[in-house]
Amino acid sequence: MKRVAIAVLFCFAWSGFARAEDEGLKEMVRKLEARVDVLEQQVAAQDQCINEQSKCMLTQSKKIEEYESKLSRFDTLLHRQEGAPMSITEGLTIGAGATMIVQGTQNVNDATVDVPKKGSRSDASYSADITIAKEFEESSGKAFLHLETGKGSGLEDNLTLYSNVNRDADDDENVRMTEFWYEQRFANDKSSLVFGKLDPTAYFDNNEIANDETTQFLGRIFRNSPVIEFSDNSAGLRLAYLPWEHLEVGYGVFDGDNDWEKIGDNLFTIGQVTFTPNIFDLPGHYRFYGWHNNAYHTQWYDETKTKEHSYGFGVSFDQKVTESVTLFTRWGWQNPRVYNPEIAATGGGNFSLAQSWSAGVQVEGEPWGREKDILAFAVGQVIPSDEYKKAGSLLAPDPGRRAKTESHLEAYYRIYVNDHLAITPDFQYIFNPFGRDVFDDTNGIFVGGLRAQVDF
Repeated sequence: MKRVAIAVLFCFAWSGFARAEDEGLKEMVRKLEARVDVLEQQVAAQDQCINEQSKCMLTQSKKIEEYESKLSRFDTLLHRQEGAPMSITEGLTIGAGATMIVQGTQNVNDATVDVPKKGSRSDASYSADITIAKEFEESSGKAFLHLETGKGSGLEDNLTLYSNVNRDADDDENVRMTEFWYEQRFANDKSSLVFGKLDPTAYFDNNEIANDETTQFLGRIFRNSPVIEFSDNSAGLRLAYLPWEHLEVGYGVFDGDNDWEKIGDNLFTIGQVTFTPNIFDLPGHYRFYGWHNNAYHTQWYDETKTKEHSYGFGVSFDQKVTESVTLFTRWGWQNPRVYNPEIAATGGGNFSLAQSWSAGVQVEGEPWGREKDILAFAVGQVIPSDEYKKAGSLLAPDPGRRAKTESHLEAYYRIYVNDHLAITPDFQYIFNPFGRDVFDDTNGIFVGGLRAQVDF
């Protein structure tokens, strides 16, 4: 009996001990679970921090890439090619340049009737330009603004010539808008329309090596044909179409007298066809043009006929023949029977030209280790009309005119100094100035000059 009692007591004791131990285990499990919850919260917090740090690092990386891109772009702008416009924002470019010229001659032949001015003379001139352009890629358009100023006529107001010696001379210190236009392209850029205040010489009778007085030839005969009556920068429009890759057709209409009044009464119109073949993988441009000017002209043989028109046609070619050598030529003809009363020689009277031609060569300096230098030479002639010759002259020493052919030579060497400065010695010689119709002065004229071109 005692053994049974002892067994019962042992079972009760063991049961109580087991329950106590079970309660302890449960409490331990609860504590462990609480600890796990805390650890999980800490891990989640750390994960969130790591994610935020990753985002922060990614943001910083993007900022660094943007800064590096901006620095690279800024470095590109600082070392951009000579004379290239500087891009400010996407599609917006600003360009600026200045040209300074000094010229001297041993034979001033100013044809002032009463007091002929002879002897030697040296003169200077400068011009400055600012251009602003904006591309509108989403609408295939472009806007362009050109501001200009200058001072000095150079030698041009002291020389009487059919074609003068300093195309850059700009004796107007007022800052003025010389160009302002909008261009709209159509049909995948195969056609375009430009309208506003335009420079016709930017689109017609152009040439790759003889069309820029700030970097190429200074003489007017080599910048554009003297037998085209281009209007000054004026109200106008220009249409262009590219039917094939190497063919462009252009047509322009301009206010002929540049007064922005009754612009339909004095129209200068011109059309041009341009072929651009690659001959032996060397580029060339072959331009054929015709023009008409309905501004009032006077007939030489009947000065009562004062409402005549003028017209003409011509060509302008340039062709690379090696990687360093480019050739060019121009020829033009215009109506010889009339003259424009608004066109007169320095110190002289009216005249009219029948034909003009020019040709030349440009050599880049790579063969002698100066690849950015340029050596160029050109020759040309201006031929007055027979009608002008027969009509008599106030300038010539006899009732008739000699009206000889005026011949021009020009050579220059453009020295690359750095991306922003070029120095160009320039030399010109003119045979039979003004057709030898400046009193008894039949001597040739030598002009030596120096041009400095600064690009910002």
